[in-house]
Amino acid sequence: MSACKTLIRASLSCLEFRARTPNSTTRRHISFSLSLNSGLRTKSHKPFSVSRSFGCANGAITSEIPDCTEEIAHYPNAALETTQDLCKDTVEELLSKDKDDISRLMKMERRLLIGNELEDVKKRGRWFPYLDKCKAGDAYLSSAEVLEAIDPYIMDARKERFRNAVNSRSYSVCLVIEGLSDFGNVSAACRSADALGIQSVHVVSCDSSKRYKDNRHVSMGAEKWLDIEPWTSISECFGALKSRGYRIATTHLGVDAVSVYDVDWSCPTAIVVGNELRGISDEALELSDLHCCIPMSGMVDSFNVSVAAGLLMHQATRDRTLRMGRHGDLTEDERQILLAEFYLRHNNNATKIANEFAKRKKLAAVSSKL
Repeated sequence: MSACKTLIRASLSCLEFRARTPNSTTRRHISFSLSLNSGLRTKSHKPFSVSRSFGCANGAITSEIPDCTEEIAHYPNAALETTQDLCKDTVEELLSKDKDDISRLMKMERRLLIGNELEDVKKRGRWFPYLDKCKAGDAYLSSAEVLEAIDPYIMDARKERFRNAVNSRSYSVCLVIEGLSDFGNVSAACRSADALGIQSVHVVSCDSSKRYKDNRHVSMGAEKWLDIEPWTSISECFGALKSRGYRIATTHLGVDAVSVYDVDWSCPTAIVVGNELRGISDEALELSDLHCCIPMSGMVDSFNVSVAAGLLMHQATRDRTLRMGRHGDLTEDERQILLAEFYLRHNNNATKIANEFAKRKKLAAVSSKL
């Protein structure tokens, strides 16, 4: 019993809750301690700025930030980090909306693949989806202006993590998920894509009435940082990918399939994985440019689909690194644009800050003319 009480005392002494005082952005720490005679009691400390640690020094996140732009103006040195960091725009929400509604998550303006933009893709030989402008209220900001506006509100450790992620990102390999019925597999594949620096994921739902269940504990919020595009048909998806310069590689155990270890992944390629039971559809196989497989030596002849997706993407990034020196292949301008996109996705307040910056910029321009 004594050992049990000691364990409870040690556990509760580490437990902290934050309480918000009325009409204020101040947090209070409330710690709990256990008294063997008087039971559980609380002790309130003086208000002060707090930080939450997630097991390491690099994970420290400040919680001192107001909830609206007007309050932010009074805290010029506040960091843009809150408990809302977990993205509300989950894969489930994206897949249950119309495919044209992807702008809810993607902040910078996107290419339309018409006219000069299509010619630009052909010249560069690979796809990059964003333009160097962001809609902010009734004005537009460049990526440099977005970074200037939001940078003071993000902690240095977080900014460094953004830069490292962007430097490793590429659109030269993308993942296509066709008709999966287990959303846990979709979430796991998204998590692998994020970890391996593959920025673009396409989800083809063959049954428009199908609703996936969110599995956020599996994806670990990876969908917040990816470009996820939902499609209603494989022909529509493949048509868009081919217009963007991608070669389509489907996973298939046919006689014409080549080993993934013999494929040159330095060419822009879309990796396609299929349904857990049926595999790749006949339509997808017919429309694809290449059939590939993962050599196996066991008694079973297939991997779990999310495992297969992870192995394929890992081999693609490994092969690209061996052939090209690195997987990430964005230009300096493209990295700046994607970094601005990450800044804008970081928190709901980021968009508000960008809008306020655009308003001040417009007022300054008007004032200079007077």
